[in-house]
Amino acid sequence: MKLFDSFTLRDVSLKNRVVMSPMTRCRAIDHIPNSLMAKYYAQRAGAGLIITEGTAPSPNGIGYARIPGMYNRDHVAGWLKVTEAVHDNGGKIFLQIMHTGRVSHPLNMPDDATIMAPSAIQLSGKMYTDQEGEQPYPTPKEMTREEVIAAEDSFVTAARYAMEAGFDGVELHGANGYLIDQFNNPASNKREDEYGGSIENRSRFALAVAAKVVHAIGAEKVGIRLSPNGAMNDMDVFDDTKEQFTYLAKKFNELNMAYIHLVDHEAMGAPAVPYELKKAIWDEFDGTRILSGGYNKEQAEQDLQDDKGDLVAFGRPYIANPDLVYRMQNDLELNEPDQDTFYSAGAEGYTDYEMAGVPS
Repeated sequence: MKLFDSFTLRDVSLKNRVVMSPMTRCRAIDHIPNSLMAKYYAQRAGAGLIITEGTAPSPNGIGYARIPGMYNRDHVAGWLKVTEAVHDNGGKIFLQIMHTGRVSHPLNMPDDATIMAPSAIQLSGKMYTDQEGEQPYPTPKEMTREEVIAAEDSFVTAARYAMEAGFDGVELHGANGYLIDQFNNPASNKREDEYGGSIENRSRFALAVAAKVVHAIGAEKVGIRLSPNGAMNDMDVFDDTKEQFTYLAKKFNELNMAYIHLVDHEAMGAPAVPYELKKAIWDEFDGTRILSGGYNKEQAEQDLQDDKGDLVAFGRPYIANPDLVYRMQNDLELNEPDQDTFYSAGAEGYTDYEMAGVPS
């Protein structure tokens, strides 16, 4: 099967075309990666490529309780445990850099952090905090131009630290209603300066982040995740969605970035991303194409055979099946994940799932 064939992602050799999707798991106590996380990722090193959970590039970028950071030396030391464990088990791993923007609450952040966004628009709903349970999202501070540039530069710092920590590359989180996506989407971006209004202006933040990170660590080590038609965190499907994302893809291509990781969350209730839109994006991009969104083995193989993408990412199946590649190769039944432990703090539902065999 093509799914289990090796693949070369620029200068990174992948043993198969299976990608482990980034998934928030909330095990980083005090936002510092730890030995439990190292075990979790090492168990899943059978994937051709692991993309880590979203990792904050600054205190202002922390959204959820117990998510990891990558903005100081303690974070580098913690993540080094993870990359060494994955590499010792024959895997490759990229750090996903995620600034959550307005998707946050002060109780989940360091005391000196501020919730910021392109515009001062409050997110609907509530966010979990360890201290006080579910709490309404606060109205974020509208970022000044200086704060926008500082946020761009925080991605660079995180990317440089990622190289020190032994990662094979980084993925910029430009999807799911987090900060990059908040700039791209007119539902959350009402700015009247050079970062708002037109497609070019709304795209300015994403392109500045990408260009700065490419310059810092090399284009071959940089990918980005995008979610056209995404509905998470109050994002809207807007009139010029196709034009926005094809423009971004063209510019990312000019930067010679390693990949675009395209998310279709139809399986989770979001509007589908039509194949015509995906194709329009791919037509503007010469790099590696990663597909994501509710895949099983058969669907993944079919889309690879039909040349709709180069790699396929699997999310929730990896929670309960550390040896997912082995199970798919041998047509073994998959474990069902325990949703009650998705975001808890310990090993239960994290590193204690049964493994049928050694990941290949």
